[in-house]
Amino acid sequence: MSVSPCVRGREPARGLISRPSATMETELLVAPITALEIIGDHLVAGEGPNITVYALESDTSPSPRCFKQVLCSHNIHGIKEQQRLALGANEATTLAVFGGKSLAIVEFSLQNSTIKLAELFPLCELHDWIWDLQWLEGSTETPSCVALALGHNSVALYDCVGQRVLQEVHCQEKCILYSAHLVGSRWDSLVLVAGTVFNQLVIWCADDTADDAGRVRPRGRISGHHGVIFSICYLESKGILASASDDRSLRLWGVSNLQALLDHVPCLLVCYGHQSRVWSVRLLHDYIISIGEDSACLVWNYQGEIVHSFKGHKGRGLRAVAVHEARGCVFTGGADSGIRCWHFKGPGTNGSSLSQLNFPSPQRKGLPRAVKLVGVGHLLITTDAGAVYSYDLTSKAWTLVLEDAAYQSYSLLEVSELAGGDALCAMGNISGQVKLFLLRHPAQAKDLHLFEEKVHSLSWSSCPGQGLHTRSLFVSGSAGILLWLEVSCCPPNAMTMAGKRRFLLPPCKHRWHTCTAFLPQGELLLCGDRRGSLMLFACQTPLKSEQEKTSGRGDFSHSNSVTVCNGPGLDFPIRGEWPPTEGPISLLFGLHGKAGVTSVACHRDFVYSTGRDGCYRQLQVVGRQLRVLRKQKPCKGLEWLEGLRFGSGGSTQVLGFHATHFVVWDASSNETLLSIPCGGGHRSWSYTRCASAEIFAYVKSGDVVVCRSRDAPSGRRVLKDSLHGRELTCVCHVGTLKTSRQDLVSVFATGSEDNVVNILAFEARSCILTQLTALGDHISSVRALATMERSSAIPQEVGSTSSILFSAGGRAQIECYRLQLRPDHGSGSGVLCQPVHLASHRLDEQWDRMKNRHKLVKMDPETRYMSIAVLARPEDAELPAPLLFLAAACSDGSVRLFLLLEHTQKLWLVAESFHHQRCVLKVQGFTCKTADSGRRHCLVSAATDGGIAFWDITATIDCATEAVKAEVREMKLLALGTPVFTIQAHGCGVNSLHVQERASGHFLVASGSDDGSIHLCVIEVNGKSMVSQGTTGGAGIRVLRKFSRPCAHAAHVTGVQLLHPDYLLSASVDQRLTLWYLGEDSLSFVCSKFCHVADVAALECWESGQHGWRSVICGQGLELLWCRV
Repeated sequence: MSVSPCVRGREPARGLISRPSATMETELLVAPITALEIIGDHLVAGEGPNITVYALESDTSPSPRCFKQVLCSHNIHGIKEQQRLALGANEATTLAVFGGKSLAIVEFSLQNSTIKLAELFPLCELHDWIWDLQWLEGSTETPSCVALALGHNSVALYDCVGQRVLQEVHCQEKCILYSAHLVGSRWDSLVLVAGTVFNQLVIWCADDTADDAGRVRPRGRISGHHGVIFSICYLESKGILASASDDRSLRLWGVSNLQALLDHVPCLLVCYGHQSRVWSVRLLHDYIISIGEDSACLVWNYQGEIVHSFKGHKGRGLRAVAVHEARGCVFTGGADSGIRCWHFKGPGTNGSSLSQLNFPSPQRKGLPRAVKLVGVGHLLITTDAGAVYSYDLTSKAWTLVLEDAAYQSYSLLEVSELAGGDALCAMGNISGQVKLFLLRHPAQAKDLHLFEEKVHSLSWSSCPGQGLHTRSLFVSGSAGILLWLEVSCCPPNAMTMAGKRRFLLPPCKHRWHTCTAFLPQGELLLCGDRRGSLMLFACQTPLKSEQEKTSGRGDFSHSNSVTVCNGPGLDFPIRGEWPPTEGPISLLFGLHGKAGVTSVACHRDFVYSTGRDGCYRQLQVVGRQLRVLRKQKPCKGLEWLEGLRFGSGGSTQVLGFHATHFVVWDASSNETLLSIPCGGGHRSWSYTRCASAEIFAYVKSGDVVVCRSRDAPSGRRVLKDSLHGRELTCVCHVGTLKTSRQDLVSVFATGSEDNVVNILAFEARSCILTQLTALGDHISSVRALATMERSSAIPQEVGSTSSILFSAGGRAQIECYRLQLRPDHGSGSGVLCQPVHLASHRLDEQWDRMKNRHKLVKMDPETRYMSIAVLARPEDAELPAPLLFLAAACSDGSVRLFLLLEHTQKLWLVAESFHHQRCVLKVQGFTCKTADSGRRHCLVSAATDGGIAFWDITATIDCATEAVKAEVREMKLLALGTPVFTIQAHGCGVNSLHVQERASGHFLVASGSDDGSIHLCVIEVNGKSMVSQGTTGGAGIRVLRKFSRPCAHAAHVTGVQLLHPDYLLSASVDQRLTLWYLGEDSLSFVCSKFCHVADVAALECWESGQHGWRSVICGQGLELLWCRV
């Protein structure tokens, strides 16, 4: 990322000896992608006022190769090349870049594999919005003239060299355009197809004879859409005109030649496939490409059928599309700031095929009951007749493996692949028997009678240290008994089995295991059960005599090729009088709900589990105890998860069922990689993948169906990562860390309307922003963030830092995390962030737990937390652990106080007050020292009426602290009381608030309002007890002076930050970031900078070097700036 030019401004500051000066520079801009264009083997993207160049070769880095700010105060909406070139080693082409009313001409050159962007002519500002641009034939020495389609249905002839409009022609159709498309390379043959506000396409020629008013009569009108038209495309080779509309449709029109338009233009095709407005359409020789507000890119054929549906962008809408027809790929840019590549034709296209294996036959017994894939070449099934069949996917032939009538009515099947291509198979039946056999030697199958009742579940696992031909088999029987058998295969076909351990599952209705995995050290066994519980068992074998190991008790079939060793204390079949030997040493009961745990896995230093509750969890084993770090949901609708796959590049793929479809979801790229309509997850199924294909097999309607899917192309699919799917609402600085390369990295969090909190790292030297992790526990929008560095009394790694992060928002929900940051030379950002979910709180859940709630007024489910602030920790040596208090401003008119107990992972609602009686927008906290060296805790709240209230909450915090020391289980809700003092700072809502302690011990309170004004007041807090004095003033707080700056901004002031020593930074919806100097009783303008983030919602600042600050503003995008005084 490159640094944008700074904007400087000054005005005289009253009462100053010397005028202060400052500079503000943009270091990073993340904005919606609004334009894309293919130039040779490169993609040029428009992001805000900047253009960025990416290489299309799959073996190059996805980082941009070149960057340049082109426009000043407009977003780029179009990029047009003067002529199509296959750029050689030292060739150049000319680009016209336009957006809003601005036009820039840029030279794009490739010199010895180095891309350079140079401005050919100064930036031009026109009088009207530019909808489209067309290069016209001209001189080869200099750029020729261009035709511009303008917003009020006119065409301008612009001279790039002379920097002037030579001619402008207006149409008789006086209206505002929503889209326009210019066709032709000469002025005398130039045709404009205009999409008007009246839902029509108006076609007219710029060189036609004008009437007396100087306006040109349209050659034709095309009607048919029921909404305004957003995009137009013309394919001359087919004589087809395409239009995309607000009515969610694409329409194709048979116009033939636009120069000789037919009296009646037929509508050839109407395509409905998008779920929202269609923004853009492109016509190719064989396909139609469309993008829409539903974030989908659809590929159609000319019969109106959807060939491909590409979804992966976050949020609401794609803004730009470019097609490389020769490569068979389409590039999309979204409002989420991401750029993706999709392949729609060619050998690399992802495709799948479904085929029924036609199992029912007179030659085969029964119907399929269970199916398992063995590698990618074979398939194994059991039938309701007790038969086992194998199917070769290459030769397409069925083979009978074995048959046993004892496995007719009920049978389980689990397979574990061995080195050399063989497989160990285990079957369980209703009589408590388990059959073990090698797939290549089924005649040597052995039966074990393990239980008197049915076998509930089977699973294979590989224990660290086991040989290539040894596997661990886990068998669940009645009464929660779980047996661990070790099965070894010795050449050529001998098997040895040893009973290792006998475990006991926790009591519940469905008391059997569903999945197992050994931890890397092999000392602990991780197990999930049907009740949704996760547990750990110790795996060490007790020291018993070797004679006991070969006692031979139980119902085993012995032969020369089978050796059976019972473990100590094991007897077969297991009867009720035998007590279990081992219970779990760690248990998380019902972690995944009642539907059960579906898989467990160990990856790096963490444990992962999936369940049918629609979540997967990351855990850690600390002191032989399981500790949940975080819970994640992959995507909306994927409620039945079955497993995880971890890629070498850090990617995570989630396997599960979305209604009736089996889905493979990539959590890293936020897209569906595979979707198969199998009917649902309640049927028997099996999935495997190799380097070239994925195979999914399932049982349906008495047959076996196999789906083969070719892998996606090897080229990059993500050129630029997404940020958020919707508008950003809040931002909070977490900390600054020094990497192993001694680079400073600033870490901050952003919250959004898409219910997600992103943790981002900004490396100052390279100006690169990296997403460290995403937190998606909110069920509604995230409105506020607050952070506090963890207590220094808690030990931490050298060079690392730890912070507590609170996020709050809609549905009265608060989430709390511990963020552990440490240097990591292996990651691109140089920083590793490990989030741990500590606690959560929702008002509706607390209300449901209250006694006598029928006597109370039910809380409003639409209550939102508008702002939160972490208060200073109480200083009490008797506390069992550090406490954190959190204040929240609520939309229901209340100010609430919460208490975080980190050691018990609980968040308590401590007190509340409905003093404001209207939506409370902002809250801030501060502390002051008392005469006896103690501290008083104060709170400042602001509401929609423009009033600011000051609270003394010391007594409330002391009461809560005493309750924690007394170890009460449930804290009684306290009254926050009434404010000590209130002031009427503004005449309307207060959108920003900041409190800063001055060197004199006084406090400076700054606020910004809906009316664009900034108000400041200096207050003095009495160190003695602060007695409530209503709203008229009191002995606790005294206002020393106050002043305001009316019309400081032209719109709502959404952020104010007080900077040391005497500066204030403000941000507004007018897209201005302004630095002010604080005088004795005035606010003096220092400088201002135009920011390219629309709908600015929040501002955050932190110190960066001497007399320097970094600031982040967020809204429809994110901009990071550096300010130096």
